[in-house]
Formats: sequence, structure tokens, C-alpha cells
Amino acid sequence: MSPKAVHFGGGNIGRGFVAEKLHLAGFEVVFVDVVDSLIEQLQKTKEYTVTEIGGEGEKVNKITNYRAINSKHNEKEAVDEIATADLVTCAVGPNILKFIAPVIGKAIDKRTASKPLAVIACENAIGATDTLAGFIKDSKNTPQDRLSSIYDRAAFANSAIDRIVPGQDPNAGLNVKIESFYEWVVDKTPFAKHGHPEISAIKWVDDLNPYIERKLFTVNTGHAAAAYYGHARGKHTIHDALQDSEINKIVHNCLAETSHLIVKKHGITAEEQKAYVEKIISRISNPYLEDVVERVGRAPLRKLSRKERFIGPASQLAESGDKVDALLGAVEQAFAFVDVEGDDESAELAKILKSTEAKEVVSKVCGLESSHPLYSKIVPIVEKVQSNKGLK
Repeated sequence: MSPKAVHFGGGNIGRGFVAEKLHLAGFEVVFVDVVDSLIEQLQKTKEYTVTEIGGEGEKVNKITNYRAINSKHNEKEAVDEIATADLVTCAVGPNILKFIAPVIGKAIDKRTASKPLAVIACENAIGATDTLAGFIKDSKNTPQDRLSSIYDRAAFANSAIDRIVPGQDPNAGLNVKIESFYEWVVDKTPFAKHGHPEISAIKWVDDLNPYIERKLFTVNTGHAAAAYYGHARGKHTIHDALQDSEINKIVHNCLAETSHLIVKKHGITAEEQKAYVEKIISRISNPYLEDVVERVGRAPLRKLSRKERFIGPASQLAESGDKVDALLGAVEQAFAFVDVEGDDESAELAKILKSTEAKEVVSKVCGLESSHPLYSKIVPIVEKVQSNKGLK
């Protein structure tokens, strides 16, 4: 009998990355989502394709052996599936973790198998599984008299994921187009007693933090910087933006600053990090991905938050007196990403900039206290954007 994985989130990352790799590892995948039309489509369609796009051409994988449950209408069914699964994964967005925690919590409490359920959140956020576990262990989701034994029933492992999913063809249905390169790194230490799930696509490591920060502060920083500068200059795709020599140089400068931090903090050699940067810029420049700048730039409030791709590295660099000029330039472009069609966060950012003094914006959006060395550098940037955009 196939091992079973329950995956929360039937979107492009869920279908095109996580479920694809689980399918190739021999798992039956049970999708759980609350979008009626998506679940109905998954229930009616017995297979879909994942097309991997790389410099060497295209490769098509056919995905089968999956089912789908709408947890909004069939929570008990979802709980029962999780309680008897080998693995739970999710790709729902960091802000949605608190909404899936109750279902997972009920299932873990109901679990009777001798081997703990493996729980791995696959989100673009540091410590996402820890965050999910915190919600699961809340008294609303797990009886407090059961907390001391929860690790007999579940093992929570943080992960770092890296794969670009570009905008999809409007008539693609469930089929997903995705880049061929990927990285899925998971902390193996929670599985020391019982062993980790057998998934060849995962790189299991003892210390995840260097992988998380290297990925977030290189891939995500570079991708977002190219998007925000590209948007400001009327570029359509990330490829178009990076064909502009000035934007290309700015992105390199941003990654030179984050590389300084990565090399100093994690003991990665400068040569290895430089090669990684060039590989990343080559990846995000891929014209076949047709990666639209507005898609990559969406959710600026999250991307400007304290532990994210700009403020995260810039705050650490500022604390040690290191250069942050290029990152501050990207921060300015991110603050200027307002009222973009189809992006609720960019509309909310515009409202915040219009109704709030710059100092409070820096505290509220970036999570920086006034005593932090980066704070005084960002306040004038916010004031400048407020003035340029006519928001003050």
C-alpha cells in the first residue's frame, strides 16, 4: 500500500511542486482546500501535468493517485485522513497557517499509529512549521492535558523551499508550468527516533538555518528587487527587468550586501556564494518563465516585514555597521508598489502611507523599534515615497 500524504493548498506550488515530488516518491496525495471550484476540479480530474521548464527544454510529468477534500464542508473526513496519514504538508501562505491548525490538531490528537505523523510546512517564511506547530498546540486546538505527549503523535520539521512558479496560462486548468530547478531542504533532527519520510527530492540536514537565510536573502531578495525596480520602470517580466543593465547592476548590488551577511554568518565561502548568486540571477532571468513583475512584487506588506527579504538582512547588516545602500533602494521601490491592480496588500500599503506618519509606518510595517540602527535610515525613505506618491 502506498504511503499517504495530506497536502493543504491545491494551488500552483501545491500541485506543481510539493504534490509532484510526493507523487514521484510513491505517495498517494490527498489535497485539502476550501476553494469549492478547485476541489471539484481535482475530484473530477484523475490526472494533471507538471511541465518543468529549463535551459535544456521542457519535461512533462503526469500526476495521478490523488484525491481531494473540501475541509470547509467535510472537516471530519479531512481529520480522519490526516489521522491515518504518514505526512502532512502545506503551501497555503504564512497568514493561513492559523486556519489549518485546528483540523491538523484534531487529527493529531486522534492519531493511534505508533509512528508520529510528519508535519512539514512548505512556505516562503522562516520557521513556518514552528509557527504552525504553535497554532496546533494552542489550547483551542489541542487539549492541554495532551500537550506533553503530542510528540508521540507528531514530528514537526521546518523546511526551506525554492522553486519559481511563473504566471500560468489562463486555460491551463489543473496543469502547472514550473521551472525545472528546485530545492527542498528539511530539518531531519525531529525524526531522529523514528526516521524521516522517504522522499528523494528532499535534502535532509541537521542545521536548516543557513539554507533558509541563503535562499530567502538571495532568491527572494533578488527576485523582489528586480520586480519592484522593473515595475517602477515599466518592465513587463523579470527577464525584461534584468535585461536592463542598470536594474541588473542594482540587483547584483543588493545581493552583494546580502552575500556579505551570508558569508560572515554561516561560514559559506565567498566563492560558493558568488556562484550561487549568479545561478539565481540566471534562473530568474529565464525568458521562458514569463514571470510578470506585478505577480512577483505582490504582497509588499509581507515582503517589507521584519524577518523578510529586505528588512531581515538589512537589519542584521546595520547592527554590525555594514553597508545597506542597495537594500535601502529596494525598500524604497517596495514602498512605492502601491495600488497595483489585483493586489490587496498594495492597496492596504497605500492606505497606511496616506494615513500614517513615516515613523509609525516604519514601526508598523517593518517591525523596527526607533532605537534600531536601520530605523533612522528607513524613515526618510518612507517620507520620500509619501511625498512622491502624493500620499501625504
